[in-house]
Amino acid sequence: MNIIFLGIVLLAFATAGWRQFLAAPATGQLAPMEALSKAMVDSAAGSVELAFGLVGVMTLFLGLMKVAEQGGLLTVIARLIRPMMARLFPEVPPEHPAMGAMILNLSANVLGLGNAATPFGIRAMQELNRLNPTPGTATDAMALFLAINTSSVTVLPTGVIALRAAAGSADPAGILPTTLFATACSTATAIIAVKLLRRLARKPLPCPTDAPSADAGPAEPPGVLPDTVQGAYPVWASGLALAGILTLIPVTVVYGRSISPWILPGLMAAFLIFGLCRRVRVYEAFVDGARDGFQVAVKIIPYLVAILVAVGMLRASGAMDLMVGALGPWTARVGLPAEALPMALMRPLSGSGAFAILASVINDPAIGPDSYTGYLVSTLQGCTETTFYVLAVYFGAVQVRRIRYTLAAGLLADLAGVAASVTACTYLLR
Repeated sequence: MNIIFLGIVLLAFATAGWRQFLAAPATGQLAPMEALSKAMVDSAAGSVELAFGLVGVMTLFLGLMKVAEQGGLLTVIARLIRPMMARLFPEVPPEHPAMGAMILNLSANVLGLGNAATPFGIRAMQELNRLNPTPGTATDAMALFLAINTSSVTVLPTGVIALRAAAGSADPAGILPTTLFATACSTATAIIAVKLLRRLARKPLPCPTDAPSADAGPAEPPGVLPDTVQGAYPVWASGLALAGILTLIPVTVVYGRSISPWILPGLMAAFLIFGLCRRVRVYEAFVDGARDGFQVAVKIIPYLVAILVAVGMLRASGAMDLMVGALGPWTARVGLPAEALPMALMRPLSGSGAFAILASVINDPAIGPDSYTGYLVSTLQGCTETTFYVLAVYFGAVQVRRIRYTLAAGLLADLAGVAASVTACTYLLR
């Protein structure tokens, strides 16, 4: 992120400086350097206004998610997907702590709980490293786990919905059909890519065993799993749940416009009723989660200021226009307009950068959140993850330097997510 931030600022400065010396501004227009200075100040002020606009919506969603979490919804999802996880990761013993941590991580991702998912993911990598016969090199299980993570298995993109609501969207949850379709395609691509790339690997690793690696530290008993994921539902229940999710994809794509107005009120009613049935004190739980939402909204202000200022400089300098002008005509032919191109390029590199681009696009009066471009950039944000960041954090936690084919699988999933987003938005909004 340091290189990206610095590169954007220096590129904007160099482009504005070049235009300042070689091109005289038109009558009534600011000089390039004056426009750059104005864009910096305006972007900084706008980013703070945007963050405070998010406070209310973020507190609402995190309050509802807290009710669901205390009601045990995370546990229900974990037990549903455990039989499928055992088949996806046959080299990991079913009762090993690694399996429990991976299940909790993916369950949190399904609900859009990014902050809760990360600690589970790091714990999963640490436990997978205990099964690693070659410390420092990614195992097949590590590669598949992170490829699925970078494909962003998200059913409820709460952050994107909140941002669209803050931008004045008439249908903030209208991206659920497109996001569900795109994330299913990117996840399937990630799994298939890992399976194929594993076969193409010249020197496959030996199968991991229960024996800990030399530098993995003291091992925990392999039968110890977090209490929340002990046991699993029958295989038929997991298969039925998966079939239900897959059935939702065509239903939401075909009837998305009719269903979307019901989604937000329906979610709030469903989560509160679920919590009530599980004997959760829904009001206290909601307030507790809402308090976290306020803190999250305030904490993102520095990141929004940094990235929105950099992106504002890039646009004001003319560098963005040059880049988009060169690539836009080609990508527009396949449904990726020039205004959405920066989002597709930034998403694998920087989560905060992609979020800032999303905010700037849907808050642009000429575009708006409910246009085709607004839907497309919102879907791109919700259906894929920040590939390089995920790999850096998770592999760094276990000091793995040889990541093998993990990056290739993650980037293929990103590409599939972009293609699926374009397809879904084109069909839904045509």
